[in-house]
Amino acid sequence: MLTVTLKGLLAHKLRLAMSAFAIVLGVAFVAGTFMFTDTLNRSFTELFRQTAPDVTVRPAGAADTGGFTGADARSVPAELAAALADVPGVARVDGTVLNQSTYLIGRDGKIVGSGGGAPGIGTTFTGGPAADGSPIVTLTSGNPPAADDQFVVDDKSFAAAGFALGDEITLVTTGTEPTVRGTLVGTARFGRTGNTIGATLVLMDPATAQRLYLGGADAYTDIAVTGDGSVDNAALAAAVGAALPAGYEALDDARIAAENQSDLAEGLSFITTFLLVFAAVALVVGTFLILNTFSIVVAQRTRELALLRALGASRRQVTRSVLTEALVVGVVGSTVGLALGLGLAVGLKALFGAIGLDLSSAGLVFQWRTVVVAYAVGVLITLLAAYLPARRAAQVPPVAALRDDVAMPESSLRRRLIAGAVIGAAGAALMVRSLAFDGGLAELGAGVLGVFVGVALISPVIGRPLVALIAWPFPRLFGPVGRLARENARRNPRRTSATASALMIGLALVSAMAVIGQSAKASVDALVASDLRADYVVSNAVGAPFSAAIGQRIAALPGVAEVVPVRYGTAEIDGSDAFLVAADPTGLGRMTSLVVTDGRLDGGGLVAARDRADASGWRVGDTVAVTLPSGVVDLPLTGIVEPNQLAGSLIVPPAVLDHLEPVDSTVYVAAAPGADSGAVTAGIDAVIAELPTVTAKDQNEFAAEQRAPVDQLLAVIYALLGLAVIIAVLGIVNTLALSVIERTREVGLLRAIGLGRRQLRTMVRLESVAIAVLGAVLGVGLGLVFGVSIQRATADDGIRVLSVPVGQLVVFVLLSAVIGVLAAVWPARRAARMDVLRAITAA
Repeated sequence: MLTVTLKGLLAHKLRLAMSAFAIVLGVAFVAGTFMFTDTLNRSFTELFRQTAPDVTVRPAGAADTGGFTGADARSVPAELAAALADVPGVARVDGTVLNQSTYLIGRDGKIVGSGGGAPGIGTTFTGGPAADGSPIVTLTSGNPPAADDQFVVDDKSFAAAGFALGDEITLVTTGTEPTVRGTLVGTARFGRTGNTIGATLVLMDPATAQRLYLGGADAYTDIAVTGDGSVDNAALAAAVGAALPAGYEALDDARIAAENQSDLAEGLSFITTFLLVFAAVALVVGTFLILNTFSIVVAQRTRELALLRALGASRRQVTRSVLTEALVVGVVGSTVGLALGLGLAVGLKALFGAIGLDLSSAGLVFQWRTVVVAYAVGVLITLLAAYLPARRAAQVPPVAALRDDVAMPESSLRRRLIAGAVIGAAGAALMVRSLAFDGGLAELGAGVLGVFVGVALISPVIGRPLVALIAWPFPRLFGPVGRLARENARRNPRRTSATASALMIGLALVSAMAVIGQSAKASVDALVASDLRADYVVSNAVGAPFSAAIGQRIAALPGVAEVVPVRYGTAEIDGSDAFLVAADPTGLGRMTSLVVTDGRLDGGGLVAARDRADASGWRVGDTVAVTLPSGVVDLPLTGIVEPNQLAGSLIVPPAVLDHLEPVDSTVYVAAAPGADSGAVTAGIDAVIAELPTVTAKDQNEFAAEQRAPVDQLLAVIYALLGLAVIIAVLGIVNTLALSVIERTREVGLLRAIGLGRRQLRTMVRLESVAIAVLGAVLGVGLGLVFGVSIQRATADDGIRVLSVPVGQLVVFVLLSAVIGVLAAVWPARRAARMDVLRAITAA
């Protein structure tokens, strides 16, 4: 039986190769995702290891700030560094001033690097070692910074900026000096490898760093302590900690690494899940292709299988024979997919490099886990998809070998219809329950999955009338050829529905995303039109905060009536993380149309959105405990307002975030009545002219800026879902090709009675169009339902307006018809080239 199986594989290698291709693409996505995220993980782990000293001393809880909220403004006094030098076991103490929003401007006037993803690091040049003994920074040319406004940059930034030593360079910072100019005196390598993962590094002397980031205070953001080797780092941290006054903490390199690793794991988890979702979609679509291929191949070999039974092969042997073929297909597909995953991982490195995470100097990480998962996924998916055809193959009776009209036994569609109806109804009920009782996206997702499975199961039943409707014009337009194509498409509902279902899944997801994306953009436009009252919005193009001096300079311009700076922060309220908006509530109310439902805006306390207040059970006059890294602040609830996305759900007085550096995240600007808008715009542009990280937008430009990320995300999702559509198209090609082979005698008879080659090609193309449009109609219909459901479920989270891109959905259906024509090119040509006499005599 093994010999027969291997010969069968060789005989049907082209057909099975197309099935293997579906596994190749899915496995490549899985393997590429793991290789890329493992590479990212190792790169950051090495980065953390190369930067952490033996012990770090900092203000307690300082690690809980940074990023879009601005760094912790608390510092460590310089005299404390001197005192720590006397702690037993301490060999060296280096004070460090660190800022992660210092950007280097190149000769072209643009930010060096992408200006996105990775930070711009400004810090002191100390020459201190990391915990592994290697220097954190090594000077590679020039001299270390020894005076005010002398700077050293990392090698990669130096090459990218196009500077030479001795040139004047420009920095953009978040300090009181938004633009800083100085002399480039040297270059340096970061760590042992020089890999900054896209970040730029600017080094300066302590006095300059203290002036720029700490207002000239004789202090540091943290202190790096190096041990003399007499005790381990944990014991050294304990000894240093015992010498610290209240409000400071000492952490060894292991704890610092654990903190960083925790944040990294959270970020990598999102990336991995995001990419694996699309891999799963591709594999599900590939399952339909494999199921169809093996079903057709087994049906074509009915007499062969019956002959094997007649010669003594048992049912189990026949089943094993088919599953062995599937095993070989799965192994080959997984092997090729694993190799292709390497290329995909390289592509992901390049893609993330374009948005700021430069991994060009990092080698790909290839773990055994990736190999195991790749083969497990590829082989199991193939075996599962081939199991039902293998069972049907074993049901062929031996006597069937003596008949010419033997056919594979087909089970009734009744059980499939009942199962599909029950699962689909349960899914629909979950969707309705989720929308009616705010069950959340998880419950809605489970309902969507149920509807998907239900429709896929009942598609052979609903597919027949739909195909008849889709192909109704064929006889009128193409005569007898059109009638033949319509009947051929309806002949085998299981095969037609399985092929169409593969395309249905891809187009359903594409259509749902189209509805959600269009609704998100329409919601942005509606939000700006209804809630934004400011004439201009000033913000940072790279998502980081910017110097508060910018808003102050804009406020002094002629024609500007009011400027309202806004800062963001995070805190803990009632045991959960909370996002804070720090601003003058009265001014913010004028800029964003705040509607007070209870209390007042000028009460000097917390102002909460009505939905947040109701969820927490707050009433005006209640005291809310806000836990910050610097301690607990009790704020009276002085106002409740209608939900407003621009203003946020928790508005606190600016003083609440005094533990953060004095930066702004957004600045709203209102022009004076009757002011010359052109002059005001020119004045604002002049203020930010030397700050390429900061942009000023009017209302229309602000709306366009908010829509842009939606378009970018949709482009990425469409590209990833395109993989599933490609597999579905291969399924149509495979089904048609195998169908032509299966109907060899029928094709020969049609040619013998006068059907021309062109007519035969037209017939096959029309079959393909009917299958493709069936998948498109089901997919677009389901996608529309899913998209509308998700929009309703997220209406309170920002997507308030439902907007259906009707034209786009129609284009999807029309493109599916074109795909059907293209998918039929090879099968139609192969059918037209058949020798008539050989086709008629085919068994």
